[in-house]
Amino acid sequence: MSLRILSLGIHAELDVVASRQRARQIAALCGFNSQDQARIATAVSELARNVYNYAREGRVEFAVEGETAPQLLVITIEDKGPGIVNLDLVLSGRYQSNTGMGLGILGARRLMDQCDIRTAPGAGTTIVLKKLLPPTAELLTPVAIGAMGAQLTSLPADVTLSEMQQQNKELLATLAELKARQDELVQLTRELEDTNRGVVALYAELDEKADHLRRADEMKTRFLSNMSHEFRTPLSSIRALSKLLLDRVDGPLAPEQEKQVRYILKGAESLAELVDDLLDLAKIEAGKVDVHPVAFEVHDMFSALRGMLRPLLVSASVELVFDEPEAPLTLMTDEAKLSQILRNFISNALKFTERGRVRVSAALADDGETVRFSVEDTGIGIAPEHQQIIFEEFGQVENRLQHRVKGTGLGLPLCRRLAELLGGHVALASTPGQGSTFSVTVPLVHAAVPEPLPFAESPMDADASGIPVLAVEDDRSTLVLYRGFLRNTPYRLVPARSIWEADQAWAHETPAAVILDLYLGGEDSWRWLTQTKSDERRRHVPIIIASEVADRQKAFALGADAYFTKPLARDELLAQLNALCHFE
Repeated sequence: MSLRILSLGIHAELDVVASRQRARQIAALCGFNSQDQARIATAVSELARNVYNYAREGRVEFAVEGETAPQLLVITIEDKGPGIVNLDLVLSGRYQSNTGMGLGILGARRLMDQCDIRTAPGAGTTIVLKKLLPPTAELLTPVAIGAMGAQLTSLPADVTLSEMQQQNKELLATLAELKARQDELVQLTRELEDTNRGVVALYAELDEKADHLRRADEMKTRFLSNMSHEFRTPLSSIRALSKLLLDRVDGPLAPEQEKQVRYILKGAESLAELVDDLLDLAKIEAGKVDVHPVAFEVHDMFSALRGMLRPLLVSASVELVFDEPEAPLTLMTDEAKLSQILRNFISNALKFTERGRVRVSAALADDGETVRFSVEDTGIGIAPEHQQIIFEEFGQVENRLQHRVKGTGLGLPLCRRLAELLGGHVALASTPGQGSTFSVTVPLVHAAVPEPLPFAESPMDADASGIPVLAVEDDRSTLVLYRGFLRNTPYRLVPARSIWEADQAWAHETPAAVILDLYLGGEDSWRWLTQTKSDERRRHVPIIIASEVADRQKAFALGADAYFTKPLARDELLAQLNALCHFE
């Protein structure tokens, strides 16, 4: 809906000054701040002066578009003059006129959100300036527009002198602001000089410490590499020899000898486990561990874990239960590392559970993008003050089962590091005497997998062929709906759930069309639409609005090529895409 505020004729030079004053007054009544008021007044003044200089007469009209916030101030400046013959040269900034520098149109265009120019030789020129009202501005209704007309003060008798005084005030205010900023810059420069001297000294000290740390890290890595070889070889020999003795290959053992050999074997196995965990942690810290995402079913991983961990059930009083997900659950992440985390959780739960059960489960989170794996036991539990310690290297909690199942203190810290490597996190809920629940939450699709896999029904559905259609929509179900609409058509969906993602996707590949939701979790889609249609490189791409709120007129005024109110039908969308993309 368009609401006209004021129409002003340009027949004399005095009218140019009057148009500037009216533009400032209307901008103030619309809620623009003083800087925007000056910008709007300057743009109107420059173009009104062009009308008087080249066409001798014309008209300026002020109106407001839109029924929802933010509304749009539309200023139309038209004349019946000779038209602009060399418009492209003027807009390039290289044109220089006989009456000035030829920068009036170019300057006005930069001061406003949008500037549309229609001109033809001998048919005159029409320029439409558009600027979105501030988000805090009150919604202008027909009643408010009528009241605005009454608030527009009559022009003074000497309008030129009045306008000169107003411009002098603005100039003085600008000079005062510039002086204040200059003083601030001088002070800031002095502070920065002092800070820079301190930073230089600090950098020198940090470089020295960093060099020490690098050498220490290299020594640690070298030590761990040597330890891997030097420790594992004798440990393997000790374990092999112990098993030979226990198998009585070289003759029988006395009961006390067998007991001592078993202690030796158990100690060697514990040391081997400690070495493996230390090396895994060192590799993660050094950034030498890569994530290899693959598609797999949770059911298959649970089956493998069930067979792998069943031998750890040494007591009939403890039951290991795997709860399968209600619906098939497919992940795209590193299965080996996720399985390692769950194995550690389950083995710990079995160690510290004397009777009852250990239950393993998986569930899709409410956000639909992460999966939470839980290992719940009925064991001895962990006190609240100790729950953070166990995730630190070599952190262990004394308990009555410690003499029987003492570990290395590196398993849970390794789980935490592996979960972070997968883009997730671990958590613990425990009550002493009742049991514990260890959980790991990881993304459904690892970040290393490129879009559009996160929105695909299956990781194997990705298809890079087809005409790209960018859908800027924050609702996941709607994106799935659009994907279904475009399936088996010449088009391919490129999803973006924010303005930032839309710009990233556009930089990677220019879409043939855009489907835009106007309400993206508080983001200003109206301004993005304005900027896109003002960008010479992007304005040719058609934009289809799909919104739950109808404000068609404002959308078309800002350059939208089509407008649909949700829910959007498949036939309507495809027909519009075929028409706008000129696809047959």
